[in-house]
Amino acid sequence: MKYDLIVVGGGVLGTFSAYHALKKGLSVLLVEKDNQASGSTVQNFGQVVPSGFGKKWCNIGRRSLETYGEIQEKVDITFTQNGSVYIASDAEECQLIHELHQIQDTNGYASELLSKEQLAHRFPDFKATYGREGLFFRDDASVDPSQMIHKLQAYMVAQMGLVFKSNETVIAIEESSAEVGVQTSSGKKFLGDRVWVHSGYVFNLLYPEVFQNSGLVVSQLQMLKTLPLHNYNLKSNILTGLTIRRYEAFEECPSFSKLSKLSHYALLQKYGIHILFKQEADGSVIIGDSHEYASCNEMEKLGLGSKEIIDELMIVEAQRILDFPKSAISRRWIGRYSQHKDEVFEYDVSKRIHICTGIGGKGMTSGAGYTEMKIEAAGF
Repeated sequence: MKYDLIVVGGGVLGTFSAYHALKKGLSVLLVEKDNQASGSTVQNFGQVVPSGFGKKWCNIGRRSLETYGEIQEKVDITFTQNGSVYIASDAEECQLIHELHQIQDTNGYASELLSKEQLAHRFPDFKATYGREGLFFRDDASVDPSQMIHKLQAYMVAQMGLVFKSNETVIAIEESSAEVGVQTSSGKKFLGDRVWVHSGYVFNLLYPEVFQNSGLVVSQLQMLKTLPLHNYNLKSNILTGLTIRRYEAFEECPSFSKLSKLSHYALLQKYGIHILFKQEADGSVIIGDSHEYASCNEMEKLGLGSKEIIDELMIVEAQRILDFPKSAISRRWIGRYSQHKDEVFEYDVSKRIHICTGIGGKGMTSGAGYTEMKIEAAGF
């Protein structure tokens, strides 16, 4: 069989490229090197937060929200529109959330400013000594990253006609005048009219020269998870002061360039730490995260696992905000994603072979909307 589109990589970009192609009536093969996606798509918070991005990516994220909602009406992919709150801890952060409120109001993305009293009433589990004001985005959402992509793929196979081949590592892509052949390490060959490579930073064997010169940077995150904390009900995605000082959306605020360099944040910012909380269905709380960077050619510089100093810094800062015992931490892990100075790395090997990766931390929020745009523009 010859497919209209072969997608290499079963993460968020690959899966949603396949999804939108299927919606257009195309025949699609999705090829994944592992038994199931195990990279950055499942190693993150699962926050779908257009509020955290500048106008362009916020609007793409809003389209992603619509796509998630359309799918959730047909099958449970763990999508929950539970909103996000940014908790400001000082006067500068309060100024920034007021400015973002105005910016997003102009952009048509609804938000609500919360006074200290309203914040404490709406989110009583957080220490009153930390939050001074809040900014709530009701339309932001979350998914369970350990389940979402797998549930979606299963639905696409059962209901949309997706052909999904797992445990198939693509080792070569060969092109003729009429088609493209995808060769796997198991000796199988699949034919398609076009091939899109969405395999994160794992295309170094397919196109080593493109990979070497891509300019991709790998970001390594550390995250923590507690035992179930049934005495808490965090309700929404929780983003705190360091997030306000870091997220792209706030860079568009007039006061962002005037932010003070606070000495008590220096070590946290050195490791790219900004505290987020998200409570899972079983009551456990995910806490994070940190950011360390290395060129895609030098990933070994990131080390092999979590760094104790980063975990300790996150725990201490998180305990300033939410009262939980250190002994409640039950799991520690790292995640990695690739990013690019041009926001996304796109490269046409030929008219039939396209590489798209490096969307960075925007994948879960904006991947669905971005791939829809690319499928529409591709002229299938």
